[in-house]
Amino acid sequence: MPTYTALTTLPDEARAQALGAALESLDPEPVGVGVFEMEDGSNLWEVGAYFTDPPDEIGLTLMAVAHGAAEFAVSELPEIDWVAHVRRELKPVEAGRFFVYGSHDADKLPADRIGLWIEAAMAFGTGHHGTTLGCLRAIDRLATEGVVPERVIDLGCGTAVLAMGAAKVWPGTILASDIDAVAVEVATANVIANGLEGRVECLEATGFAHDVIAARAPFDLVIANILKGPLIDLAPDIARHTAPGGRAILSGLLTEQAEDVLAAYVAAGYTQERREEIGDWAALTLSRN
Repeated sequence: MPTYTALTTLPDEARAQALGAALESLDPEPVGVGVFEMEDGSNLWEVGAYFTDPPDEIGLTLMAVAHGAAEFAVSELPEIDWVAHVRRELKPVEAGRFFVYGSHDADKLPADRIGLWIEAAMAFGTGHHGTTLGCLRAIDRLATEGVVPERVIDLGCGTAVLAMGAAKVWPGTILASDIDAVAVEVATANVIANGLEGRVECLEATGFAHDVIAARAPFDLVIANILKGPLIDLAPDIARHTAPGGRAILSGLLTEQAEDVLAAYVAAGYTQERREEIGDWAALTLSRN
């Protein structure tokens, strides 16, 4: 069955969300609608709709004009098993002591590496993206330096690859939370597949708003691989939930966004320990004063 996409951009979140909601009334109906802040530093929001029948392009044009959006770009996607395709294309990733791999590469796990088994799925974080790689390197570096945080949380955990990496090198139960229910399901499945059931607890939560998180705070290490805007908004809350002398590993940032995020955390009482740049992406390791 063919799939059609319709994509456009707007300069602010409110109009993007309004357009996303309006798309639900199209006939034929989209099978899915997404609204995302773009990660290229443009401050634009992308609105996408996905259809199994050819979309009403006139209706899309009228909606774009009504909401002040760019004209929709409509495309027909080829009939490809995308998960199988991604599995074939993704190669294992080494990040310090960590070796992130799919089941098709299980025989390549070196004896001297810590394996993290992550399949291509509907959640962010296979280890290949520069932000995930930077966070894994930061975890590896802290462990090498002898840092042993007792209370750790991975905010916006996606596949839970970072929480699982933390559980592989440090004792105790690691919390992994995400605002998206599908991501939490994927994370839970990954935790079980990696033999970490009981070591990584996956929760659906917005920020720190969860009874389990509140009971476990303050944290010695907060890992947040999300986006610039949410990171800046969360700075005071992350500071309140981080123990004095604790650390934060932050990513999801383009290199040119790192200074703005750092300024927000310095204002909240943090000092930069290290910044690592991988391609266009940056990962920050901070300590709370």
